[in-house]
Amino acid sequence: MRRVTDSVSGKFTAWIVLALAIVAAGILFATAPTSSGTVAPTAGLPATTQSAQVAELQKQLPNSDAGFALVVFDRAGTVLTEADRAAIAGRSAALAPESLAGQLPPAQYSDDGTAALLSLPLPAATNSDTQGERVVALRALAGADLPDGLRSYVTGPEGFQADVAAAFQGADFRLLLVTVIVVAVLLLITYRSPWLWLVPLAVIGAADALAGILVKQLASVFGFTIDASISGILSVLVFGAGTNYALLLIARYREELRGHENRRVAMSRALRGAGPAVLASGSTVTLSLLTLLLADLSGNRALGFACAIGIVTAMVFALLVLPAALVIFGRGLFWPFVPAYGSESKTEHGFWSRLGHGVSRRPVAVVIGSVVVLGALAFGALNLSVGLSQVQQFRGNPESAQGQTVIDSAFPAGQSAQTVVITPTDAVTDAQAIATSTPGVSAVTVGQAAGTTTQLSVTLDAEPQSDAAFQTIMTLREAYAAAPGAASKALVGGTDATALDEQTAATHDEQLIIPIILGIVFVVLLVLLRALVAPVLLIVTVVASYFASLGAANLVFRTIFDIPAFDTSVVLFSFLFLVALGVDYNIFLITRAREEAGRLGTRPGMIHALSATGGVITSAGILLAAVFAVLSVLPIIALTQIGVIVGIGVLLDTLLVRTVLVPALVFVTGDRFWWPGALRRGAVSVPDAR
Repeated sequence: MRRVTDSVSGKFTAWIVLALAIVAAGILFATAPTSSGTVAPTAGLPATTQSAQVAELQKQLPNSDAGFALVVFDRAGTVLTEADRAAIAGRSAALAPESLAGQLPPAQYSDDGTAALLSLPLPAATNSDTQGERVVALRALAGADLPDGLRSYVTGPEGFQADVAAAFQGADFRLLLVTVIVVAVLLLITYRSPWLWLVPLAVIGAADALAGILVKQLASVFGFTIDASISGILSVLVFGAGTNYALLLIARYREELRGHENRRVAMSRALRGAGPAVLASGSTVTLSLLTLLLADLSGNRALGFACAIGIVTAMVFALLVLPAALVIFGRGLFWPFVPAYGSESKTEHGFWSRLGHGVSRRPVAVVIGSVVVLGALAFGALNLSVGLSQVQQFRGNPESAQGQTVIDSAFPAGQSAQTVVITPTDAVTDAQAIATSTPGVSAVTVGQAAGTTTQLSVTLDAEPQSDAAFQTIMTLREAYAAAPGAASKALVGGTDATALDEQTAATHDEQLIIPIILGIVFVVLLVLLRALVAPVLLIVTVVASYFASLGAANLVFRTIFDIPAFDTSVVLFSFLFLVALGVDYNIFLITRAREEAGRLGTRPGMIHALSATGGVITSAGILLAAVFAVLSVLPIIALTQIGVIVGIGVLLDTLLVRTVLVPALVFVTGDRFWWPGALRRGAVSVPDAR
């Protein structure tokens, strides 16, 4: 370890490290691919699900890749006039040449006469850009020459896909720009130096750019699809974690500069002190992310793959490139608050020292108070529900969502959903009869056929993606599975079935991966601390912080934003980021506490560790919470929910759990906190500071 730290901080070797990093980055930038996968995010159901099998079998049917849109007209809920009906007929004639068959059936009017609906089959779109341009043209055509007050909306699968893609257009640039601004401002406030903040920002920015290139190149090799949402989360994670590592290293470097005149010796010692904590925390996050490779949903696997590469890149730059850059610029980089050799750190008698002494006087009361606060917040998760409809997935109100709202209010439930049954052709009559007799099914029509396969189009009574719709899908599948003969081979797919299968797969991923993540965190803490009591207590605090943040976020979304549920991916992703990143702060604090406890004793060692790391942990937590909040730049509810949950959780971690509850637990347990391990020999017993 010492040989590495001395090389990174050496007089000539620091320049070599920096030069090698620049050359390696230049080579990767020069060979970077020009594109990065799809624009809009996809869940990626496993091939064993019925929805995926139906989608695959549909490819055998004529026009299997055709699009489908719905055009709805309304007058703010009032009855359509004769002039409106004439205009709608005119729009139908204008839209007919755009349809797959070149003609459209007459518009369907709601029973109350307040809305009209056109079904618009469309030719296949070659890519998402073409699809988006086509939807823009259709919206302009549908809305042309309408009477005052009559509105048109293009919605349905084509409209929603175009609006989701539009939400992610330019997402990488917007997220990166806002993230850089947030990090720059917070670093400037933290260091109060006109140029110190530029060094970690430049290093972590380079790490983010390099991670993005590595992910693109390796994804094509291993068959992963990296969409815009994954790219956005990757940048947020690299900037958040990388800046945390930089803050910890720079804080330790500043501390060592007060005790060593030679800045290279100070950096070498800072790396030996902070390096193990960064390696342990980064390894924990990386291993936790890699557990997503076990997920059923390919989108989850792609996210784990990409973000694991990002964290490793951030670690390498924080432990090799950043120290070399800091040493090259010298002690004056901290101006105007240059840590002079032999000066005393203000943290020894500052706020965090006073807080540590205060907690040490009444640790039991502090533990009880902290548990009450976390428990009260966790109660907010009792009525938590998972699963958002298509309309609820947008933070704004795009045209597709507005049109779907009109359809839901004016037409029978399930009118706009597409439920598909693929059945053997020789069992069409039986399959149609089974579907017709299934509770919750309102209509069944026989569709296209190819060879031995035929498609049935099924309309449900329930609203799209509702619990009632899911129950009908499950009942229909059970009915086919129990049917005699060839009808038992019928498969149920479509929009509602796909949403149900995604929800089921997401639940499976949570039940499989969450325990594995906890196991990884426990093993890392066990190896790092060589203790049993400490890892158990630390994991309990992390899990408590997670449930408290989940409950608080649930209350925020229900009461303020009127969002009744979380997206299917939110629970797993927020747990992963909160637990893995929350352990970072545990590791930063407890490794320093163990180091000081071997010198001073457990109680004064924890006070000294809190004095030394309290400020940097708080700064890192506030910065990480702000960086994750940047995800709300995109108008997608799932990303906003992840950002809010992680932001609340990180703030709870840094302001309550890590700086108050964990020290209190150490004070309550005393030396038993390190059981069955022992502190280093030569520990000095210091009387309690009371």
